[in-house]
Amino acid sequence: MSVIVAGTIAIDDIKTPTVSHKNLLGGSACYAAISSSFFAPTVLQGIVGKDFPAEHVETIKKHGIDLSGVEFSEGKTFYWSGEYFDDLNTRETLEVQLNVIEDYHPTLDPDVAKSRIALLANMSPVTQMEVLEQSQSDFVIADTMDLWIDVTLEPLKALLQKIDLLVINDGEAKQLAKTNNLITAGNRLREFGPEYVVVKKGEHGSLLFAADHFFSCGAFPLHEVLDPTGAGDTFAGALAGHLAKSEGPIAFKDLCQGVVHGTVMASFVCEAFSTRRLHEVTPKDIQERYDEFIRFTHFI
Repeated sequence: MSVIVAGTIAIDDIKTPTVSHKNLLGGSACYAAISSSFFAPTVLQGIVGKDFPAEHVETIKKHGIDLSGVEFSEGKTFYWSGEYFDDLNTRETLEVQLNVIEDYHPTLDPDVAKSRIALLANMSPVTQMEVLEQSQSDFVIADTMDLWIDVTLEPLKALLQKIDLLVINDGEAKQLAKTNNLITAGNRLREFGPEYVVVKKGEHGSLLFAADHFFSCGAFPLHEVLDPTGAGDTFAGALAGHLAKSEGPIAFKDLCQGVVHGTVMASFVCEAFSTRRLHEVTPKDIQERYDEFIRFTHFI
């Protein structure tokens, strides 16, 4: 079964305390779609401009991702630049150019709309809703960020009433739920509509909330992090891909396993700039790191 990933496709410039890179493949949908493609057939839905490098297109294609949902516009591609500081946990956005996504209205192919899992990667909740209204997916996941909580709160709340799983980081969970307690935040966000909520805590792992269940997952221990950009999107993509290949109705155990796979894939992406590390990863690498992570966390 397949996954449709809708979100931003971007050109990124990234600076860390030791090095900087320009013209990188970026965007929430790119990270998520590449990650998802390791687990299930994946369709990418988004828009790029005429300046989008041909090598980035070829890179995405090498993962077997269906690009039929990508619109190639005459404008300029969405652009983001950011700088990370010493601990790589803190970053500053230096520049954002919305460009082609500012007036983007996605149109889903009828067959793509039937994908089992729809992942509404981080973008405006208004655009996410446009995708959702065309989707016939069995299970819908959405990600969001502080910007949308600040400027499009009501459309975001409307979206939350129609999705199955919200993926959100810890700071944004507290912001949206209006509490400093993460457990309270996760449960309160479920009251907004989604049956399940995943709160991402970066290097401290993630929390999965359901009506009668709770799962806490640590992060995979890395000796070195080069670039954490897109780790959350990579996490969500792997989770979506894992759910797509599950049989029958999605159960809590499927979500738990998906969270672990998301954690593993997020650890890979942090080991190099942009999506570069994901281009080298093999199914064998993923299974070995998954098994290693299970050993690290098993205590009975």
